Amino acid sequence: MKPAVLDTPPLAPSATTAKSVEKITYENNKLHKRLCRQVGQAIGDFNMIEDGDKVMVCLSGGKDSYGLLDILLTLRERAPISFDIIAVNLDQKQPNFPAHILPEYLTKLGVPFHIENQDTYSIVKRLIPEGKTTCSLCSRLRRGILYRVADELGATKIALGHHRDDIMETFFLNMFFGAKLKSMPAKLQSDDGRHVVIRPLAYVKEADMERYAQVKGFPIIPCDLCGSQENLQRKQIKKMLTEWDKNYPGRVDNIFSSLSTVVPSHLMDRDLFAFAGLKASGVADVNGDIAFDEEPCSAGSGTIGVIPLTAID
Repeated sequence: MKPAVLDTPPLAPSATTAKSVEKITYENNKLHKRLCRQVGQAIGDFNMIEDGDKVMVCLSGGKDSYGLLDILLTLRERAPISFDIIAVNLDQKQPNFPAHILPEYLTKLGVPFHIENQDTYSIVKRLIPEGKTTCSLCSRLRRGILYRVADELGATKIALGHHRDDIMETFFLNMFFGAKLKSMPAKLQSDDGRHVVIRPLAYVKEADMERYAQVKGFPIIPCDLCGSQENLQRKQIKKMLTEWDKNYPGRVDNIFSSLSTVVPSHLMDRDLFAFAGLKASGVADVNGDIAFDEEPCSAGSGTIGVIPLTAID
């Protein structure tokens, strides 16, 4: 005699699965809020976007420019001012470039856009020897074209997708290889004097942009021109900063903060501070030299910010 077969109801999602989904949703929402807050703060701190602006968002097809456009669209809906956004992509005619992706994405999004077709790829490959870094020439060509397009479109601001990590890497690149204390500014007049370039992601970490791109499912387009070059100096700097962030928590944060806390009298640039004409005034100055004392970093803590002194290489 066969045993009776009991009807078994379909398995309901486990409580664990439901909680996991709820947690992921919560974390994704928190990420979006953080990015909007950081971008909004950068815009406010540097007065990047003003009422009536037409912001040209340079869209490469990478995670950062996608994220920049997405966040600016969100902030525009909440902003107390009115400004327009137009997305611009420079199709450099790289091999296998999927030219349909961006127009389809932007059309679906309902964002005004312009695709500029210029074969800079062939120029760079013709002029730069195999194995040499293409970034310098490529960026110069791209910059000139985008300035012209900004004029033609009547854009008042040019928005680039450089984030906090890009700014830090550029700082060390200029220091190590250019002997200058210089980085990417959050806002600056373009070198032709006719445009204002802004970087609304200035306070945003690259890791957050990577996660945001995954959450949003952006159709990422890889760069076959420079993205395949493995020995760039920038990648060396990126590796250094990643190791610091892992081994000495707080060090990279402190370095970034130092970029906006500059004391010219304690550096050595004679154009920034009038060392030659400096004389004792007889008036106490909290920023004056403390002579033979050790420089205070964090009162009585023996630390530099949150970095143990033993962690300094």
